[in-house]
Amino acid sequence: MSAPNYVTYTILLSSIGIIAAVLAGLRSALVRAGCEESSRVATLRTATVLLPLWFVASLALSLAEFFRGGADRIPTIEFGIFVPIVIGVVWLWRSATAARLLDAIPQSWLIGIQFYRVLGVIFLLLNAQGRLPFQFAVPAGAGDVAVGLLAPVVALAYARGVAGRDVLVRGWNVLGLLDLALAITTGFLTSPSAFQAFSFDAPNELISAYPLVMVPVFAVPLAVILHVASLIKLSRDAPRSVAVAASQT
Repeated sequence: MSAPNYVTYTILLSSIGIIAAVLAGLRSALVRAGCEESSRVATLRTATVLLPLWFVASLALSLAEFFRGGADRIPTIEFGIFVPIVIGVVWLWRSATAARLLDAIPQSWLIGIQFYRVLGVIFLLLNAQGRLPFQFAVPAGAGDVAVGLLAPVVALAYARGVAGRDVLVRGWNVLGLLDLALAITTGFLTSPSAFQAFSFDAPNELISAYPLVMVPVFAVPLAVILHVASLIKLSRDAPRSVAVAASQT
């Protein structure tokens, strides 16, 4: 079974758009942070190399069927999912450059960019066509669409300073991470492997094959990293907000 052509075009074009948006946001944050030009150029150059390289490496491995599941194969898709997440989260926690960027990047941007999650509607369309099992497609697709549609709403609420905005942002991030965890789990348990537990009559073959596999090995890790970045920024900004409020009383 293969995915329709529109899936290939949608995933590839949206991935390129996401990369462009992240790099544009990074450039704006570097300027906002007041970094020296040499540091700004070096950081932006590194990101301009590493982010597309991650995408190209994921694409090459996908085309080579490195991630493709099989009843007689040891699953490998977890490497494409968790290796980038671990690297990204460690960088966010340990890097001084990441700390400066998080100070400069608007919280509303970190949230709003995840509007791309509405692309989860692809899972629902493929389920309706009988190409993906409902045990995966319905919760993963509906969850992604919900998180994606809420992203600009939460971003705007935060930017306008509505009451309880920190709670709102934290709740949206938790919802987004739970949605991703559910999608990863159901995707793993419905895909052909020794660990498959559901959908034996119509296994989830497409999720580990090109082009749909680019979602779990590129879009999903990026979403997790953005959620973690948002939560870290929220925790860093909270004491400052309290201090400012105290100084005004």
